[in-house]
Amino acid sequence: MDSPVVEWGLFVVGVLLILVGFVIAPLPGPGGIFLIAPGIALILKTSMWAKRHYVKIKRWQPKAGHWMDWALRRPSHQRREAIRKAEREGAGVPGEGSGN
Repeated sequence: MDSPVVEWGLFVVGVLLILVGFVIAPLPGPGGIFLIAPGIALILKTSMWAKRHYVKIKRWQPKAGHWMDWALRRPSHQRREAIRKAEREGAGVPGEGSGN
């Protein structure tokens, strides 16, 4: 992925997936989402501009950002969820696993 040619290629594939997803979206069924989501993921992986806007959206709408991280299977989301789970287990949150 360090090659600029590979990065630009993945960016173009991401844009094409998004465009095809929007063309397919009006058809019956959820077909468009299965192309738009990977397209967005490829663009986020290769574009600093897209990453900056993604962070702005996450700060503006934290709840939506949580769901976007989950949907994109971002490593940072997985790491934060593991930390939250460990904190809940360590703190003995009432109602979670204690039988209360």
